[in-house]
Order: sequence, then structure tokens, then C-alpha cells
Amino acid sequence: MLGTRQAEAKVVGREVEYEAGASIMRGYLAYDDAQKIPRPGILVVHEWWGVDDYVRSRARQIADEFGYTALVVDMYGEGRHADEPEAAGKLSAEISRDVPTAITRFEAALAFLRKQKHVAPGQIAAIGYCFGGAVVLNMARNGEDLAGVVSFHGNLAPSVTAKPGKVRARILVCHGGDDPFVPPAQVDAFRKEMAAVGANAKIEVYPGAKHSFTNPASTARGQKFKLPIAFNAAADTKSWQDMRVFFQSLFGK
Repeated sequence: MLGTRQAEAKVVGREVEYEAGASIMRGYLAYDDAQKIPRPGILVVHEWWGVDDYVRSRARQIADEFGYTALVVDMYGEGRHADEPEAAGKLSAEISRDVPTAITRFEAALAFLRKQKHVAPGQIAAIGYCFGGAVVLNMARNGEDLAGVVSFHGNLAPSVTAKPGKVRARILVCHGGDDPFVPPAQVDAFRKEMAAVGANAKIEVYPGAKHSFTNPASTARGQKFKLPIAFNAAADTKSWQDMRVFFQSLFGK
């Protein structure tokens, strides 16, 4: 039972460093030290704010609830992060425009996660939030060797051209129905794109949810910076449950 597993779990979380080309990446690794056999590994890609306590908490939650090993991926390098939108926008635009570097950094994290003793190397998935959601979708388009990817309130427009038969990962998109950054036309275009390349992709839409609906800090940030973002507890809970079902379909119980 889940309650028994949680009572026995010993979740360890620690800062880690790994290399991507000439860059030092600073991520965060969370795992259940009570696990005796290798289990799935999950890459967790941050919002445009960078590696922060929110994305670390999601990694720990995955380790605690599923017994998986979760690695927070540092897409900016050197653990850089931002506290206000202008700086976050610059960091995210820098890596979004440089697709080869984004791929290199993602693949470096993937290689690092596969080497962890608690991880079954053939059972790797990736999830991402906002900016990170776009990252994991583009890595799926790129044909990365992943069992699946989950995008939470991520941009759906491609930075990588998907080719028919090359998208190996199954895809789950968790989308806010009132997200002004990802309008219905973009959702429709994504559906057509995935159908055209034969990808196994599903979109869950949560009515009334705005951008960044999973992050409890979003409402205050939206008010402070006049951004159309807000936490939505119902959508957060439902999207996590949808991810749970998705993981079960990938890895079993």
C-alpha cells in the first residue's frame, strides 16, 4: 500500500554537478534510499525561473510517492536562476534559441541519471513545467530515448522538427484551458503535428486553469509582476493524478 511505502521510504535529496560540453551543470537528485532494486528515473525540467525550491520539491515528491529517482535538470548552466521576469526571459530565450546546446544539456542530464545506482537505465521519462514543458516536448520531437514525457503548462510550438516515426516517447500534455500563452490555435496545431508524425500524444485540458497552474507561488508572482499566471489547486491535483496514470502505463505499478 502507498501509505506503508511512504512510511518506509527514506527520501534523499542532494545537490549534484555534471558536465555538458564545457559547462558545469548544477541540478538536484532525489531518490528513495530504501529501494533495493533499480526503479524508473525521471528528468524534471524547471520553469523559466531556473532551478529553484519549487522544482526541487517536485523531484522529492516523485521520489516519495513513486519510489523513482528524479533529477532536476539544469538547462541554464551553473545553476543560474532568476527572481524577476526580465532576467528569466533572457535566460530562457538564450537556451530556447540555441537548440544544439539545449539538446547537449538535456542529453548530459539523461546520461547522468542513467548512471545512478537506483535507476533502471531503460526506464527513463521526463517532465517539465512551463519552459521545461517545452523542453521535454522538443526532446521528444528530437527522438530522445525516453519512455515518455509530460508537459505541464508548457509551450506547444516546436523548436525541433519532428519526423514521422522518429518520436519514440509517449507524450502527455497537461494544459490550462485559460492559458493565454498557449491559445487554442496552438493546441490544435500541436494535435495535427503529432498526428502527422505518428506520435502517441494525449492532451488533458483543465478548464479555468491559467498558465503555471501547478506552482503555488504563481498567484503572488502574477499579481506582483502583472502576469496572467495563477495557481489552480484542482488542476494541480488532477494533472498530477493524470501523470500518475501515465507513469503506470509506462512502467507498471
